[in-house]
Amino acid sequence: MPIYEYKCKKCGKEFEMFQGIADPAAKSCKFCKGPVHKLMSMSTFHLKGSGWYATDYGGKKAPVAEKKAEESKSPETTEKSPTPATTKTEE
Repeated sequence: MPIYEYKCKKCGKEFEMFQGIADPAAKSCKFCKGPVHKLMSMSTFHLKGSGWYATDYGGKKAPVAEKKAEESKSPETTEKSPTPATTKTEE
């Protein structure tokens, strides 16, 4: 059930009321019985888990785990000299 906020035009106090969407809006202050108007309050929105942005709209970068797996599979390249190294021997 939603919580609606109201502010009294007479005494200036703010209060909250649990009301169904189909229920009529409050017309009088619960403190002084003066006229009230409904306030627009900020709603909340929480993402749980890894989040939709990271999974759906993130860059096309591979995840870290996949990068590490690809690096371990690729052969290491080492340059070999075209001629074998000669060693000097003392005679």
